Amino acid sequence: MAQDNQKHFVTGGHVPVVPLVGISLIVLACLCFAVLDAIAKYLSASLPTLQIVWIRFLSHTVIAIVLFRVWKTPSLLKTGRPVLQLVRAACLLSTTILNFFAVRYLQLAETMSIMFAAPFVITALAGPLLGEWAGIRRWCAIIVGFIGVLVVTQPGVGGMHWAAIYSVAAMCTYALYALLTRQLTATDSSAGMLIISGLVAAVAMTPVGLSVWETPKDLWTWVLLLATGALGAGGHYVFIMAHRIAPAPVLAPFIYSQIVWMIALGYLIFADVPTLSTLVGAAIVVGSGLYILYRERVKGI
Repeated sequence: MAQDNQKHFVTGGHVPVVPLVGISLIVLACLCFAVLDAIAKYLSASLPTLQIVWIRFLSHTVIAIVLFRVWKTPSLLKTGRPVLQLVRAACLLSTTILNFFAVRYLQLAETMSIMFAAPFVITALAGPLLGEWAGIRRWCAIIVGFIGVLVVTQPGVGGMHWAAIYSVAAMCTYALYALLTRQLTATDSSAGMLIISGLVAAVAMTPVGLSVWETPKDLWTWVLLLATGALGAGGHYVFIMAHRIAPAPVLAPFIYSQIVWMIALGYLIFADVPTLSTLVGAAIVVGSGLYILYRERVKGI
């Protein structure tokens, strides 16, 4: 199915429509994730982080079940590869938890630098696992994009803290999550993938979430708390759709766009004025993505 979608191009101007739609969707997903992170940062000043994680997955699941009316079409949850579905859900939850432990010990710049190495892993493994091999130009764009992230984050030059293993593990589980998403889109429904991943994470986090529970102080806090689920569900649904219609190596460079959204939200919400290095690095990131976009327009995948 995914392969057929990739071949369905609309003629005119040599523009391969399907990959461009996939790229647009992955950028939108990154926006959702950036807003989600901004809200989580805001809420963490008054609520336990693990409680936020739990409600994020719980509301994600409830919203998805209601949106797709699963009680009327239970076949949406049918999967021919339940083990892969569970592994994918575990990867999503593990990425969140490992990131939480990493930021307890490391600077945010260090964890960001490690996490944004994910496109390397995705591109490297997409060939042997999915048969989607990246060319030299795409590899160069990914490397340039990663350099841009390093310019923005400027990780310390000293020895890394032992807790960096948490962030490395989070990066790997995220990369595996992306690859499994691409693999499962060939056989499983997008709605089912969205619900199963949220449900597994919500159930796993319930004992922890209840143990640290603190009642939100006002209605606005409740709204933001529930919004994490809406953004998580929406972002991951769009993420799934992107991988349904475009190869993982094509989408990988555009994961870097999240740092652009983070800079904008940091300024608008937390009054974090970007430094010159941040702006230069963001320009490099955007440039690497635009180059891949250009290649898709003139040559196709």
